Amino acid sequence: MHISLSFSPGLSIAKVVVMLKSISASVIFDQYPEIKKELKLWRSDFWEKGYFVRTVGDEVRVEVIRKYIEYHKHEEVSAKQLNLF
Repeated sequence: MHISLSFSPGLSIAKVVVMLKSISASVIFDQYPEIKKELKLWRSDFWEKGYFVRTVGDEVRVEVIRKYIEYHKHEEVSAKQLNLF
């Protein structure tokens, strides 16, 4: 998932990510209750624990980030599992 957003500098990035994950999981479970039942998940278990954040500044412009997101919007959506052995 790729998201471009801005928020108050008074909020930490970690807090914003927690809010995004929590609210989006609640919305998904409300709209698709079979997911929660089938996977036997709690709201906090839906998303992976980690995340990557890139801030926009002098070196990286918002236009570059938006182009990246737009480019990857049309990528294959199914995850591929690598075989280790």
